[in-house]
Amino acid sequence: MGTSPLFSIITVTYQAKAVLPFTVDRFLEQDTSDYEYIFVDGGSTDGTVDLIKDYVARFMEKGVAVHWISERDNGLYDAMNKGLSMATGTYVWFMNAGDRLAEISTLSALESIIRPNSSTGDTCQDSHSNYPDFLYGETQIVDEHFTVLGPRRLKAPDTLTWKKFQWGMLVCHQSMIVRCAIAQPFDTRYKYSADYDWAIRCLKASSRIVNTHLIVTQFQTGGLTDKRMMASLKERFRIMASTYGWMPTFLLHGWFIIRAAWFKLFNGWI
Repeated sequence: MGTSPLFSIITVTYQAKAVLPFTVDRFLEQDTSDYEYIFVDGGSTDGTVDLIKDYVARFMEKGVAVHWISERDNGLYDAMNKGLSMATGTYVWFMNAGDRLAEISTLSALESIIRPNSSTGDTCQDSHSNYPDFLYGETQIVDEHFTVLGPRRLKAPDTLTWKKFQWGMLVCHQSMIVRCAIAQPFDTRYKYSADYDWAIRCLKASSRIVNTHLIVTQFQTGGLTDKRMMASLKERFRIMASTYGWMPTFLLHGWFIIRAAWFKLFNGWI
């Protein structure tokens, strides 16, 4: 293991005591410790901070570096920017409270993709020039009881570029792993869809984008975007129009409405 961890995991919390264990316990179960964990709490008063302190001790026992703060912020993406500024790993990975890795071997599976020669002892610790810039995979949807509902209705494309995101958020934010070197701050002018804008900018900056062909994460329905769906869609329209043009965006939204209605009718989840 090098001087810095491979992954910087960032979890933003606020009054998240009830769902945080679902997220963090899966990391403690991983069969590798080549990551650091960063908690950015918004000043919780429900016991979340005490739970974070407990996790600090448990991560230290596992040999994992952990950093945390608890203070007021100016919204979700401001908090995520704080976490990004604290990250020291090669890759940054945002995992919301209530979401989790799909398997206890997910991190080691990703390591084998990033470092394909690790089994021979060559882990490229002195040079990361061959590492992907952006990795992505599939997402399962779980309900408020963490029961798996099925796959996310938008399947991750076999190949991904920033231009393909004109078709929407093709990859769930929790299933994107981005090199810190190209991960720019979130644009906090957007309150609900800054992750969409961020993903496009990261993809534009990426030279090597890798489909892991893994189910990477489980995503819990009912998040901030779900609760503010109309405002989120309006923001996403603005981002799409400024990136891809007003007319193509307007025409595509006709298809989006049909697509969403079809999946809602037959599946009922994201």
